[in-house]
This record gives sequence, C-alpha cells and structure tokens, in this order.
Amino acid sequence: MNIIVMLIIAAEILFWVFILSGLVCRYIFQKKLLGNILLSSTIAVDLFLLIATSIHLALGGKAEFAHGLAAVYIAISIMFGKQLVQWADGKFKALVLNEDSPIKYYGLDHAKQYAISFAKNIIAFCIAYGLITLMTLFTDNASSKNTLLSIMNVWQVVLFIDLIITISYFIWPKKKKVVQ
Repeated sequence: MNIIVMLIIAAEILFWVFILSGLVCRYIFQKKLLGNILLSSTIAVDLFLLIATSIHLALGGKAEFAHGLAAVYIAISIMFGKQLVQWADGKFKALVLNEDSPIKYYGLDHAKQYAISFAKNIIAFCIAYGLITLMTLFTDNASSKNTLLSIMNVWQVVLFIDLIITISYFIWPKKKKVVQ
C-alpha cells in the first residue's frame, strides 16, 4: 500500500480518536481543558499529513493520486472539521449523556444550511486546488502534475451533483417526518 494512502488512513483514524477521546475527557471525566486540547489536536493531524506529503514529494517521491487525495482530505478537514466536532459533540451528548439530540432543520432552514455547506465545499475545493498547485511545484514530471490535478476533475463532478441537491432543497424542501 502507498505510504501516502497509509498516512491518510492514519490521519482519519487519529482524527476520530482525538474527537472521541476529547469528548470522553470533556463529559465523562469532567476534564474540559484536556478535552478541548484533544479536540484541537485534530488540527495537528492535518498539519502532519500536509508536511509528510510535502516532504515525500520534495525528496523525489512521485506525485500520485494519493497526494491529491491528501490535499482533498486536508481541505475538507479545514472547512468541515469544526462542524464535524460539533456534530460529534451533539451526538455524544444525546447517546451517552441522554441529552436532547442536536437540532434538525427542515424546510427553508434546511435548504439554507445545505447551501452554507455547499459554499464551504466550494471553498474546500479552492483550498485543495491551491495545495495541489503547490505540490506540482515539487514535481517536474508532467504526468505527475496531471495525476495530481485529476482528483480535482472528480471533485468538480461531486460539486455539480451537490449543487443540484442544494437547489432541489429550495424547490422541494425537506419535510419533517410525521410519526403515527
């Protein structure tokens, strides 16, 4: 398995380990400061992945699809990391502490929330594109540059689908399910 792919998998696992351990420290052990430090450590995981990917390329590693995937992972983490932590926090409180579930949005409010998420997705795309562009500076191989940029073509399709979904929520708002 490619070293960068292994680092991405390790980063994803560490991301959730830091979140879960941070929430356990915060709510079970009542160590709010330690919990916040662990939750904030997710940023260090992204920084490590960015540095490791850059070093690998700088030392002559061939730019592969996995390098582009690392840039995408970092960009998504930057734009959605706080939101994921808040989601996990709400779910943890609901499941472990038996508190109220996080607020669910319906109708126009849901459409607006989804539109905000779509805007964040566009910003994440731009961040990833910038990171990939920086990575191309470390390689002088044209095929490596094309490989790095190919992941952005896939993401463009994802963005187009996400745009259609976003628009659909304004046309056909999400309705609250009625339990009988």
